[in-house]
Amino acid sequence: MRITDVLLDIVSIPRYTGFVCQHGLIRIMTDEGIVGIGEMSDFSHLPKYSLDARDLQATLRAHLVGRDPFDLVGINGEVAGLFPETMYYYEKGTFVRCGVDLALHDLVGKALGVNVSTLLGGRLRDKLKVCYPIFRSRTLEEVKANVDVVRQRFAQGFDVFRLYAGVNPDADEAFLDAVRQEFGSRVTIKSLDFSHLLDWKSALRVTKRLLPYGVQLIESPAVRNDFEGLRHFRLAVDLPVSEHVWSFKQLHDMLRHDSVDIFNIALIFIGGFAAARKAAAAAEVAGKGVLIGTTQELSLGTAAQALLGASLPNLNAISDPTGPELYIDDVTTAPVRYENGYLLVPDASKPGLGMDIDWNKVERLRIEGFHWSAERVANLQDRTSAS
Repeated sequence: MRITDVLLDIVSIPRYTGFVCQHGLIRIMTDEGIVGIGEMSDFSHLPKYSLDARDLQATLRAHLVGRDPFDLVGINGEVAGLFPETMYYYEKGTFVRCGVDLALHDLVGKALGVNVSTLLGGRLRDKLKVCYPIFRSRTLEEVKANVDVVRQRFAQGFDVFRLYAGVNPDADEAFLDAVRQEFGSRVTIKSLDFSHLLDWKSALRVTKRLLPYGVQLIESPAVRNDFEGLRHFRLAVDLPVSEHVWSFKQLHDMLRHDSVDIFNIALIFIGGFAAARKAAAAAEVAGKGVLIGTTQELSLGTAAQALLGASLPNLNAISDPTGPELYIDDVTTAPVRYENGYLLVPDASKPGLGMDIDWNKVERLRIEGFHWSAERVANLQDRTSAS
């Protein structure tokens, strides 16, 4: 079997918050008619530059056409050379590497007639407990709307929430107090996510203020790549500390500094299944836990996240992928399923990633390429619309 073509489709889908996200779907075609499909999720992140989609398609064609899709190690190594690590959380290279790797796994699974979970060594669980994100309140006036989100999602079965915090501690406390008053122990706050916006001392002050409201862990409580600051913070709080993994150099430095307790691993930020499993194995050897993170993928990318989480022995914290619940549309014939606050892993009997693409939806949602609007930095950080 040989790769004969690579196609890249760009779609634009708003979230319920009004923020519009752009995603890439990569199709790897073969001479046997089998097509692998991967997702490059949510390019609408800082830094505010975009890849040229047609040039990216031409580049991938030049390097993948003629290759054996079963050569996962070789192809991933070459793509990593084309789009190397830059030690930045939202570097676009990992998005590209992830899309290619997911498409290759989808293709190989379909060729063998097996679900990707088989390629990953099987599944240890059939569902992942997940949390719903509450986006940052920058003013006290925004708190009521966020409490309404908790109310609506709790009615749908979500009982664990992740709070983006730190910019306005008064608003954070008002939100947590309102949730506790209305829901009591029926709702859990999984984490305060500081998103690298504060230095570790500032994050520590806010954390101590909010601890009485019952939080399970703290995420990203230092500026990017401040591994010593992360460690200082970790030693100062009696809660697990979590950080995203976005490069192997960064992972090495966090292990060397003993900076975190739980590694937040998302396929899109580390570059696909092979890289994510390598990162999870390093965490396991070091005695660290793992949770499955997210950039809020569509259903295809979320299915891949679920398959990854199902295979990891050291998945020991509530995970984050709830993207399909945030978007007003999707590109699959049926979305991934959530049940009582759990993300259900795709049917093990379906080959590949276990999801079917609705190409009529893709055509309706298609745009010509990645591009930026006039969104302000705060809106990009908080994933909310300027309007």
